[in-house]
Amino acid sequence: MRLEMGKQTVTASEEDETEEEMVAAAEPRPPSYSLSYKVGGEAAAAAEAAVAAREGGEELFVPPLNFAMVDHGVFRSGFPDTANFSFLETLQLRSILCLCPEPYPVANTEFLRSHGIKLFQFGIDGRKEPFVNIPEDTIREALKVVLDVRNHPLLIHCKRGKHRTGCVVGCLRKLQRWCLSSIFDEYQRFAAAKARVSDQRFMELFDISSLKHLSPSFSCSKSS
Repeated sequence: MRLEMGKQTVTASEEDETEEEMVAAAEPRPPSYSLSYKVGGEAAAAAEAAVAAREGGEELFVPPLNFAMVDHGVFRSGFPDTANFSFLETLQLRSILCLCPEPYPVANTEFLRSHGIKLFQFGIDGRKEPFVNIPEDTIREALKVVLDVRNHPLLIHCKRGKHRTGCVVGCLRKLQRWCLSSIFDEYQRFAAAKARVSDQRFMELFDISSLKHLSPSFSCSKSS
């Protein structure tokens, strides 16, 4: 059967092939691998390694909840579990900064020991507001660890990678001379519906004067 369409002649078999192509194009495709936040450098390399592993039928690298790159050599996330260990290996971490007060899990401790990763733990109570009392001295000591490039590559984490981690990163951004609106925007991107006014107020009032001599030399600072 031949159909005349203006000056173009289309056979029935060609018509069927065209329909099949249209159906194939309309079918949904699985999402490509992506991180929860725009990343670069080491984090991008880790993502590429994950894609290569998936395409090659090898072990799939799974990043921790809310994983993202903060700056060169500095990452953030929720609490890593055993499913994330292969991914963490790709970061070649030198240190982990934990903001949870509970004893570090045995499996995680063994992972750190076997990979020569140093643990810095600054326990901060994660209770919900209005009972939250963010210890400024603890945040300051945690920032000293983050600012010391000898600890890099370093991962900062709490339980969900939202509030405690968000406060540390927000105070780091003040040292990087970010404007408050940009600091709050980044915090809210991770905290989402769980964003706390008390956290944002803490970041706004946090005094960075005692840390200015440690201003990050590793950073790609964002102008205010």
